Amino acid sequence: MTQDDPKFTDLEALGEAAECLRVLAHPHRLRMIQMLLSGQFTVSELAESCELPTAMASEHLRLMQRCGFLTSEKEGRKVFYKVAEPHLEKIMRCIEERFDPPDPQ
Repeated sequence: MTQDDPKFTDLEALGEAAECLRVLAHPHRLRMIQMLLSGQFTVSELAESCELPTAMASEHLRLMQRCGFLTSEKEGRKVFYKVAEPHLEKIMRCIEERFDPPDPQ
């Protein structure tokens, strides 16, 4: 490599990125992220919107929390989830622009 070559990201960091992208690569998880970018929701609310059993929605949320995408806060008996990773908004915007283009007028 010469001084003029671009700097590439370390392969270990790219491996971590690939793992987190694999976690996102599911339609129910992407829907949950869309919802959570607009506010905080409970497992039940997310499960209902995704037409999933609550236990399955909880598993999706757990995976996304493990990657650092989400956090949760308990208020009384309810647990609310919210986005912790600020870059998710940019990622979702790219996905929406590519796969959900605006209707032509």
